[in-house]
Amino acid sequence: MLSSSSSTFLRSFRRAMSTASASSPAAAAAAVVRIKVANPVVELDGDEMTRIIWKWIKDRLVLPYVDVPIKYYDLGMEHRDATNDQVTVDAAEAIKKYNVGIKCATITPDEARVKEFNLKHMYKSPNGTIRNILNGTVFREPILLDRVPRLVPGWKKPIVIGRHAFGDQYRATDMLIPEPGTLTVTFTPKNGGEPVTHKVYEFASPGVALSMYNVDESIEAFAHSSFKLALERKMPLYLSTKNTILKKYDGRFKDIFQDIYAAHYQKQFEAAGIWYEHRLIDDMVAQALKSEGGFVWSCKNYDGDVQSDTLAQGFGSLGLMTSVLIAPDGKTVEAEAAHGTVTRHYRQHQQGKPTSTNPIASIFAWSRGLAHRAKLDGNGDLAAFCSTLEQACRDTVDQDGIMTKDLALAAGTPDKYVTTQEFMDAIDRRLKAAVAKQHGVPASKL
Repeated sequence: MLSSSSSTFLRSFRRAMSTASASSPAAAAAAVVRIKVANPVVELDGDEMTRIIWKWIKDRLVLPYVDVPIKYYDLGMEHRDATNDQVTVDAAEAIKKYNVGIKCATITPDEARVKEFNLKHMYKSPNGTIRNILNGTVFREPILLDRVPRLVPGWKKPIVIGRHAFGDQYRATDMLIPEPGTLTVTFTPKNGGEPVTHKVYEFASPGVALSMYNVDESIEAFAHSSFKLALERKMPLYLSTKNTILKKYDGRFKDIFQDIYAAHYQKQFEAAGIWYEHRLIDDMVAQALKSEGGFVWSCKNYDGDVQSDTLAQGFGSLGLMTSVLIAPDGKTVEAEAAHGTVTRHYRQHQQGKPTSTNPIASIFAWSRGLAHRAKLDGNGDLAAFCSTLEQACRDTVDQDGIMTKDLALAAGTPDKYVTTQEFMDAIDRRLKAAVAKQHGVPASKL
């Protein structure tokens, strides 16, 4: 339920919007010729509340302005189950073929979800499947809004965090040690060479143990993706590890990055006036908090998992983060929102209750994906539209003061929020006005 003060705000908001719509420079995009896009994008549909919002974004903010061929894949939980998750593999292969994927948030089922959907299997994370097929690195970046204060006020510029989402703890073998004994680890060469055994620990009592790994090929792909993104964004790049403790394990990350930088990217970085540095993870965290932002931060798997959420909250909201998966070729990209499917709001929606769900990160998934298509195709009109769409989102919040509940809470005005639909309406009006102004279309012609 909306509070009484929020209801008063909504009534004022609706009156203002009704007056504005009568005199605004645009009421529809019908009079504007849609931007022609030569090559397809791959659309990956998703689940729950984000699926509802996804269709609104596509139908209201994208297709009225952009004539783009779409290769559609339904990654909704029911369809993944019906295809035994083959649809996820097919979607990833399509992204490899067409170089641009735009993905809605999806459910990764746990035991409760298996029962809820009566699934045949507890399927793996779609994001993990796609990541492995593309061999890509996930980069997250905050969407900066003036009205949303930062918990770290010194952060004036974005920090782009890259997570090496392969191996380490996430593919480790862990075990309980039930009694005293000796723990060893053995590597057996495939070519028949002598096995190598290391004594890890002599347990005098019960405990736990963990064995994890990574591979040069994946670390190299991570390095190339990181260097390419830093060049694209013209930002310095930092790699953080704990190589002083894990001299061989983390040292391998440090050495591979340095070798690839020297062989392939150093001259380009110097020409662009940016740099690459390796730093210890503890030093890097401290430096990040003291900085004004404006850099790319490449992290190992666990560090990236933790620090990406730290950065999101530090910049003001977990709902204001973009997520882009970049393959090592720098050409193949998948864009999505960094948040989940917003299940709680979806339950309200199913009951016919209004929600106040923030669509901005999902809108930016479309804009960032289309912007990459524009870059690959040399389509200046499409690139300009993507910038216009993102600015419409920012202006709706920063200039008009219209926010969903999460943004209103972050901004310190908890009662001044609108519903999901009303927020979409406000962005729609902003976008129409901006496009009409760019094309010199009077209101009477729209």
